[in-house]
Amino acid sequence: MDLMSLKEISPDAVVLWEWRFLSLNLTIVFTWGIMAVLTLVSWLVTRNLSTGTRISRWQNLLEVVVSGMRTQIRDVSQQEPDRYVPFIGTIFLFIALANLLTIIPGYVPPTGSLSTTAALAICVFIAVPLYGILDRGVGGYFKQYIRPTVFMLPFNVMGELSRTLALAVRLFGNIMSGTKIVAILLAITPLLFPIVMQALGLLTGLIQAYIFAVLAMVYIASATRARQEKEQTAAEGASQELQEKGEQDHG
Repeated sequence: MDLMSLKEISPDAVVLWEWRFLSLNLTIVFTWGIMAVLTLVSWLVTRNLSTGTRISRWQNLLEVVVSGMRTQIRDVSQQEPDRYVPFIGTIFLFIALANLLTIIPGYVPPTGSLSTTAALAICVFIAVPLYGILDRGVGGYFKQYIRPTVFMLPFNVMGELSRTLALAVRLFGNIMSGTKIVAILLAITPLLFPIVMQALGLLTGLIQAYIFAVLAMVYIASATRARQEKEQTAAEGASQELQEKGEQDHG
């Protein structure tokens, strides 16, 4: 039995329990359920890790997933991925699992709630300056907001806020609309079309998780790239000096 009607756009509208100013809705229930599943699976998969030649199928799957994340992060950021994997990987797995579980009858993805997608976008919004400050320092990071002139400050701040809003609304809109389309087709033609749309919905859910994670990594990489460019310039300068010194000694 579906817990949401077609008139209810977000699972936030379905309140299961309420007492004074406290309320428990579907978004909270399914979000905590997904967190519990991820925690349990992570513990089961990693409790008996092996460094030998014979590994379990679960460990093999884990290594494939982690290796894929590391490769994608390295390709996007052009940096070593180890420091970014915990944050970006967790976001990707949460969104992907939240969207894939739509095959379960009665389940409503919490990513179809603007409050969930806004919370994920705010996490990215906070992570960007944190990584930037760790790499470039407080002064080095915030100087970019007044470049090339101090008059660019309000526009740069608006840019940070608008891309955070875009992250939240994009994910919410795609997941919510997909869920509603499947529900409408199920009410009209309960045989063939819902199956096809459900399969497309699973694919769309994975794509949206990938896009969200990639965009988050792009924003973080833009905040940390200055240090990388500085180190690369310093390395090239040192190499050029050594080359010139060698030519002088040879001469």
